[in-house]
Amino acid sequence: MQVIPPTDIDTAAAAIEAGRLVVVPTARWYMICADAANPDAYKAVLEGKQRPKNKPLALVVPHQDRARDLLEFTPDAERLAAAFWPGDLALFLPWRNPADADRYTVVGSPVLTTHAPGPLGALAQAVPGLLAATTVNVSGDAGPDDRGPAITLAEVEEFLTGTGTGTGLDAVVMDGGVCPAANHLTIIDCTSDQTHLVRAGLVHPRAIASVIGRALPTS
Repeated sequence: MQVIPPTDIDTAAAAIEAGRLVVVPTARWYMICADAANPDAYKAVLEGKQRPKNKPLALVVPHQDRARDLLEFTPDAERLAAAFWPGDLALFLPWRNPADADRYTVVGSPVLTTHAPGPLGALAQAVPGLLAATTVNVSGDAGPDDRGPAITLAEVEEFLTGTGTGTGLDAVVMDGGVCPAANHLTIIDCTSDQTHLVRAGLVHPRAIASVIGRALPTS
């Protein structure tokens, strides 16, 4: 693997464009990224994570206007994005153009979408296409023995070498030190007017209720 500082966005963006995998630090944990239009890179991520083939990656949008060009926003989605993006919130949103669902099968339909701060957001802005991402870990059941996604460079290296992820793709890793939060994105389904909480995470339900004016049911 090639280790670079988190400020070297140009090298990371060039790697994504070349079809390589890039690992990026966030406040939560390290994320492994690929070109959202590259099925080969997607396959390498799925095989390394031992992730079901029908489980797509998240879409990291470069900015909110781009998200609105690509995806349908309900009134709740608009309020949530305005309040918490860029940040630790992801929204399930439908494509505006059904053809995009076929082009970007890596992120599926509807799309789990986030607008990220820090190096992940900077990389999304720097790549010429769209960026897909997921956590750096073997998929598990989150049981008591599952430590969760990588929060250190050593854990990233352990994952890459232990699973062979990106073998032949020469993964690029941004060394961001230790990720302090070790917690998930909050996920909300905004595919209809029946907005609901899919997974609790760093954005607290009380904060969500304050923005949209009501508590959300949980799916």
